Amino acid sequence: MDIATSLKNVLGMIASSAKAAGRNPEEIQLVAVSKTHPVADILEAMAAGQSHFGENRVQELVEKQAAVPQASWHLIGSLQRNKVRQIAGFVHLIHSIDSEKLLEEVDRQAMLHARVIDCLLQINISNEPQKGGMTEQEAEVILNGIQRFPHVRILGLMGMAEFTDDMDVVGRQFRLLSETRSRLGRYDGAQIALRELSMGMSGDFPVAITEGATMVRVGSTIFGSR
Repeated sequence: MDIATSLKNVLGMIASSAKAAGRNPEEIQLVAVSKTHPVADILEAMAAGQSHFGENRVQELVEKQAAVPQASWHLIGSLQRNKVRQIAGFVHLIHSIDSEKLLEEVDRQAMLHARVIDCLLQINISNEPQKGGMTEQEAEVILNGIQRFPHVRILGLMGMAEFTDDMDVVGRQFRLLSETRSRLGRYDGAQIALRELSMGMSGDFPVAITEGATMVRVGSTIFGSR
């Protein structure tokens, strides 16, 4: 199946999942995860109407952004502080802010580029240490002190469910992230607008939409396996 057809199918699944949940499909942004796939595949997806792409690794993101600067590029994987400077000039959204120290470095690099960088706070909803992410209490500390970071804007939360075929478990974990956002919703202002929930990948994005996802990160279902 070609990329344009796969993309159309994914968008159809997003629309049907949203409607089944009583939601407007236009509330949900598809981030096409292009990791390990060549620039030619990205251009094919763009020709079919896709504009938002996600990468896990900084080096690959930098290379692909240089080749396709007209796309909106998301960093969805773990981010080391010493690599922030490589993406600070162009990144559309960082999904994986997992500590106050990382946010501090993003703010510093954003200042050097005279821009405000949009970010999501990654919450560990699976209790798996390898997934990364902070606790709700750690997120509160950041939101309480957001004035310390004038060159960042927190637009919501990101989370990854555990790898399991049990969609009841996955649904509970996504629901936890949605409930966490609701509890943190009392934080608001020029630098905080917790409107985004980035959750759901190829194997579970319909469940994520049911639980309130506003961004889904889909790779292999669009581009195939590598």
